Amino acid sequence: MQAPIAAPPHHAVHYVNRVGWLRAAVLGANDGIVSTASLMTGIAASGASAQAILLSGVAALVAGAMSMAAGEYVSVSAQADTERADLAKEAKALRTQPHVEWVELRDIYVDRGLTPDLAGQVAQQLMAVDALGAHARDELGISDLATARPVQAALASAASFAAGAAPPVLAAALAPAALAVPAIVGICLACLALLGFIGARLGGARPPRSILRTLFWGALAIGVTAGAGHLFGAAF
Repeated sequence: MQAPIAAPPHHAVHYVNRVGWLRAAVLGANDGIVSTASLMTGIAASGASAQAILLSGVAALVAGAMSMAAGEYVSVSAQADTERADLAKEAKALRTQPHVEWVELRDIYVDRGLTPDLAGQVAQQLMAVDALGAHARDELGISDLATARPVQAALASAASFAAGAAPPVLAAALAPAALAVPAIVGICLACLALLGFIGARLGGARPPRSILRTLFWGALAIGVTAGAGHLFGAAF
């Protein structure tokens, strides 16, 4: 009798560990592309010179990168402060009333489907190994995968914004003055499509939907800003 063939080990690939930096990177790159290209096309639609268009792009790149870094650092730092405060409260509760904390953890596992006896055993064993870690993960929802990292978020946002803003600026610098706007819009849409594809691949999502989403909102932002530039340029 032939021996059964052992099934190959299952290695599932997950992407949730990329959420922290991927969100900041995609947001920064998308903002860099859309805001810089929109601003430059708006300035161009107002009748400004090629030099003014290029200058507006450079200013948008520098200011946007610094703004993204500062905004990410401040917001993620606020999240980190909240996490530290909650962990401090939980650590104090574990020292002063461990039984109450054990009951809380047991009830969490009961709500997830375990029997009270088994939930109590699981809570007891987890608390014996790392009580604060168990409560942080299962009661507060704080884990290593989702821990706030302000510096990482700030650097990722600044770098990705600058990377996204650079192509429209280069297009304005290299293209003839008469073709500056088509070059900016064209490179912007191409970069948005590429960003949608890369973001989807890194996150394990479907590229077509991501590409269409980034293209739609990017084109809308450019169109609205160009219309505003043309309107106010004609008025003044």
